[in-house]
Amino acid sequence: MFLILFSSIVVLKLLNSKKVKENFFAFFRFTIIEDEDIDGTSFFKGFPLLMFTFSVLVFSFLLYQFKLYELPESKTGLSAFLSITIYVLLYFTAKRILEYLFLLLFMIKRSVQFFVYLKNTYLHSVSFLIYIALILFVYANINKQYLLIFAAFLFALRYVFLIARNKKLIFNKLFYFILYICALEIAPLFVAFKLMF
Repeated sequence: MFLILFSSIVVLKLLNSKKVKENFFAFFRFTIIEDEDIDGTSFFKGFPLLMFTFSVLVFSFLLYQFKLYELPESKTGLSAFLSITIYVLLYFTAKRILEYLFLLLFMIKRSVQFFVYLKNTYLHSVSFLIYIALILFVYANINKQYLLIFAAFLFALRYVFLIARNKKLIFNKLFYFILYICALEIAPLFVAFKLMF
């Protein structure tokens, strides 16, 4: 799995090394995407699709470790990992499709385009950092609890950065933002956890 993920990073770097750096360092540079042209970012191009696949695999591996931590007697192996990967893939794909449809339906694509782009960039940054944490967990024998705490901290930090970078948009439309968080972030995640565990 680590070899596949490492190969994905190599291919991503060959496709667009500048974008890999931006995604990796999104948490460390606060003004990273200010003048970024986000109009032409299509999901079905090579780089975004491979970055999406990389993130799905990393989060699947993290959830697999979480499942082993919470349910040590549960089924292990490739089939257990693949079933989690399918759930994670369906979750992120459905979320992206619903997000896009809602943006078109409510005709707010232009006003929240930066928010959605930044949200995805931070998610990719989280996946890179969790990938490093997973390597340390497997090869440096770090306690699984620390890995899960670190991952939870990164996800919480992602929301803090999103709110800090988009506070004007969020506080002007606070009701819709809370509705968005509940409908597209928390509810599907709750359903996915219920299905997996």
